[in-house]
Amino acid sequence: MRRPNILFLFPDTHRGDWMPYAPSVMAELGMEPLSIRMPHMEALMQQGVTFTKAVTPSPLCAPARACLAAGLRYNQIGVTGNHVDYPLSRRTFYSCLKESGYRVGGVGKFDLHKATRWWGLDGWIEDLGTLGFTDGIDNAGKIDAVLSGATEPKDPYMKYLYDQGLADIHLKDMAERGKKTHATDLPDEAYCDNWVTRNGIQMLRGFPEDQPWLLMVNFVCPHEPFDITHRMKAAWENESFPYPNQCSVEPAVANSIRQNYAAMLENIDRSIGLLLNEIRLRGELDNTVIIYSSDHGDMLGDFDKFGKCKPERGSVHIPLVISGPGIGKGEYSEALVELQDLASTILDLAGVTPMAEAEDSLSLRPVLTGEASALREVQVSGLDEGPQHPSAWRMASDGEWKLIVERDRPDRLYHLRDDPWENDNVAEAHPDIAARLKAEIRC
Repeated sequence: MRRPNILFLFPDTHRGDWMPYAPSVMAELGMEPLSIRMPHMEALMQQGVTFTKAVTPSPLCAPARACLAAGLRYNQIGVTGNHVDYPLSRRTFYSCLKESGYRVGGVGKFDLHKATRWWGLDGWIEDLGTLGFTDGIDNAGKIDAVLSGATEPKDPYMKYLYDQGLADIHLKDMAERGKKTHATDLPDEAYCDNWVTRNGIQMLRGFPEDQPWLLMVNFVCPHEPFDITHRMKAAWENESFPYPNQCSVEPAVANSIRQNYAAMLENIDRSIGLLLNEIRLRGELDNTVIIYSSDHGDMLGDFDKFGKCKPERGSVHIPLVISGPGIGKGEYSEALVELQDLASTILDLAGVTPMAEAEDSLSLRPVLTGEASALREVQVSGLDEGPQHPSAWRMASDGEWKLIVERDRPDRLYHLRDDPWENDNVAEAHPDIAARLKAEIRC
């Protein structure tokens, strides 16, 4: 058998409960089905396994992506925040794939050298080769692009905008953006995720047909600011979404933000369709594993919070769907998955021996093939104090109970089955459960 190709779709800040799940899954999350439009995602879910309890090892871009690359939990990785680059001396699953004969490509926002603030005007620096990529067009994220490229480009996306005479439009829009939800005046073809998708398609066309490949498409959306094009805005301006949990934001403002978030997801889904069609034209769709996940979520107004870095569900819960040859179809799994498990999973599916040093990464293959329903008993996540977060915290969950331990705050324990929104702290009523989960945090 030919080793499978791997299409790894990796948006930034897609929270795990904003997915086209079945009504029964949404009910367990304390929600009605959302009016999001992701037909290609629904098709992937029907063709694969959807994990409903996946979490990020750390809800911040650089740490999460570093944990994924190395197959390690946050406590072990050494990338404590966005101010730290991935250590080049540490192996990655990308390098293992390359060493085994894979073409390893990536487009979009890698965030493995985020602190450096230089991406190369063509999106390639030699560090990417050291990290295990054979091909790459790495661009800055939404904020980094405009901060670094205010006077001249430091990444390929801003270079593209400067070359097209569109940089001033984008810089002015982002400077005034904040939580505003008006449409950007950038044309659709210049919207970053559409540019990223074109790069991915072009990279696929350059891959040889006799060599297995991995292509990682790192979308910059649905990360805030909530900038969308006029076309995207018009398609969602009449939709209503549930009001955030324990929120005091004016309802019209909260709904407008959620409309734009849904529009970004729909646009990512459209891009997925374009990428899948390119693989279909190559005649490789039947031998391609397709993975969809995210580095972390977004609070979207829950508890009056927006963005990431928080231990609550909106921030740490992530989507995860895997389809492909030999993988079950139309199945849901409640396995306690962590993002860095994908390092060992990808290597396993590719027929490559998993990295011995990836000690926190469990291959999901037994769940994908129906040989097992669970792999670990407790999942953890965490973040230390840093420029993006003022307080250190850790989270542990066994799927039924969730404990949050945060500096200068009482421990919080939630019974997720009865309280999926994490509103009622029952730590004092169940000290034994809190102590058991707290012991896992120390590991």
